[in-house]
Amino acid sequence: MPKTRREFLASTTSALAAASAAAALGPLRLAAALRAEPYALVLGVTQDGGMPQVGCYAERCQRARARAEPRFAASLALIDADRDRYYLVDATPDITRQLDLIDEPGFRDRAGQRRPFDGIFLTHAHIGHYAGLAVLGREGLGILATPTYCTTQMADYLSTNGPWSLMVSEGRLDLRPVTPGQWITVDSGLQAQALLVPHRPEFSDTVGWLFRGPTQTILYLPDIDSWERWDLKIEDVVSTVDTALIDASFYSGEEVPGRNIEDIPHPLVPHSMDLLQARVDAGDRVVFTHLNNTNPAIFEDSVEAAEIRRRGFEIATEGQRFPL
Repeated sequence: MPKTRREFLASTTSALAAASAAAALGPLRLAAALRAEPYALVLGVTQDGGMPQVGCYAERCQRARARAEPRFAASLALIDADRDRYYLVDATPDITRQLDLIDEPGFRDRAGQRRPFDGIFLTHAHIGHYAGLAVLGREGLGILATPTYCTTQMADYLSTNGPWSLMVSEGRLDLRPVTPGQWITVDSGLQAQALLVPHRPEFSDTVGWLFRGPTQTILYLPDIDSWERWDLKIEDVVSTVDTALIDASFYSGEEVPGRNIEDIPHPLVPHSMDLLQARVDAGDRVVFTHLNNTNPAIFEDSVEAAEIRRRGFEIATEGQRFPL
């Protein structure tokens, strides 16, 4: 599969040329040549507590309340509309409104049939990443059997703790434990690999996910305690993918007065940029996600957001699409 932008652009140019040739052969050939390509859709970009965060009436949260477009907890959808395939990456407390961002008619038809997803990928058992499963159960959508990819620890947690255990016993969550570090074939157009990362293991271990589509590979790593504690080098991982969406919980260690940031460790955004600057300068795409409500970069007009953009990095936003 193409890795570099040059290869991707070349393949895109070739596809457009094929489409032009197909146009002369009739509408059916043209439609086939111009079919929609798979993509990852950003469903949310904030830390687990959302934005505004519960009990927060500071200026930043009041500003978020007045925002025309809401902010949601970090999540992705993987979409191949032409093949009628839809996957969810993490189920957040904002899931009801997040699914409205998926505007493919086929998805909404499937939701009405209680089978919106062909699979769900979970990173870990902190509330912003799995609590949304609750409204997919009996009291809410009542999904039919859905493959749910996670680690063995996460599967054990869901199987032995309610209300998730009821969803498992009812067959709504079809748990598919994966072995971190090994690629799995999800369907003919998607492969996935879980990467174990160090992060507070109160209930389960934590993974980031690699997703490999027909043309591009995406890293989704919303939570990690420290790049230095990981047994992989983030620079090396980023060099193997087309787009890396990574943890940006905090910009500064002074953001959470009254709390010990050592209790909620995350790499600070400037440190992540220092580590990955050479990769970005070389053309790799690094996108920050999972921003806490205290992180000023969550506002596009902030000095911090401007600095991130100046250095060639990006900040994810709801509705953003990445080729897959």
